[in-house]
Parts: sequence; C-alpha cells; structure tokens
Amino acid sequence: MALPAEKARYTFADCLTWDEKERIEIIDGETFMMAAPSRIHQKISGELFRQLANYLEGKKCEACSAPFGVRLFEQAGDVPEDVDTVVEPDISVVCDRSRLDQYGCKGAPDLIIEILSPSSLRHDRLVKLNLYQRAGVREYWIVDPKNRSVMVFLPDHSGSFRLREDYGREDVAKVSVLDGCFIELSKVFSE
Repeated sequence: MALPAEKARYTFADCLTWDEKERIEIIDGETFMMAAPSRIHQKISGELFRQLANYLEGKKCEACSAPFGVRLFEQAGDVPEDVDTVVEPDISVVCDRSRLDQYGCKGAPDLIIEILSPSSLRHDRLVKLNLYQRAGVREYWIVDPKNRSVMVFLPDHSGSFRLREDYGREDVAKVSVLDGCFIELSKVFSE
C-alpha cells in the first residue's frame, strides 16, 4: 500500500490505518520507509534474539523482535493523534511490562538493538542514536554485519550516549542493563 497523500505530520493514528505488511517508521511526524531485511540481517537478529530470550526466560524483562512498534515518547493520557514517533527496532528489551500493549511498547525500552544494512547506516548511527538518547533508552547496540562488530552505547551522567564498548566477532558482549547477561558474538556472526 502506498502512503497516503503527503501530510505535514503523521501520527500513530495514521499507522493504525496502514497495511501491516508495510514497514514504515514515523520520527517527529515524518515517515521513513524501511527496506526488507536481508537473509544475513535476519540470521543475526534471530541469534541475538535467541540468546536474549533464553537468558530472560522466567525473568521480568521481555525481548521483542521486529516488527514491533515502539512509541518512544507516548505518555499516559496520549491518544494516537498525539504520538508522532513510532519506530521498529530490530530487537527491544522491555523490563517494565506495564509499557507493553497490543500495539507494542509505550515509552522507551531498556535495551534497543539495531542491525545495520546499507540503506540504514546513517539513520541508525545518527538519527536513531540521537532519538533513543532523547527518549531515555538505557542501552543501545549498533550491530554491523559487514565488520562483524557491535558498538554499545550507554548514557553518561548527563544522559548523553557514549560509546562504552566496541566488540568484535570473537568477543562475548556484556548486556549492561541485564545483570549477568552475556552474548556470544561468535554465534551471532557465524557466517
């Protein structure tokens, strides 16, 4: 389905009318079409999700994989017309289950993982990094399939994201927001 005629500002209310097969994000009222992920992207996402979900089994936090809508700035009392930012991170971990509803997540997840693709390099490294920082995401991972690396960003004392770790293919990556959780990157980058 094509997007409706150009509007000055899109909201979550518009999302609710679109075909579920469309991959569209809204950031500050502006739409961004998302390309279909590659096989390697899906393999990496699947392995990251598997390791996180296995660790989280029986715990209070929940891992969610795309397509999964995150309304980063939605607050109590907002109606869909008020919400002008809806993103679909590759993986989200939400520890406050009251934020989960039938549409996805209201507010910032604790951990967001984005897997780079040729069409998303700038978007994930700049636009989304700043967006997630502004929303109060507690940990942000940028996974680079080409270089087989994971950059981990954590907020500093002022709330600004800082690169905390830059892991390679053979490393075991620590998930800072999940006590005792480690990801075996050799399994994530197995190809």
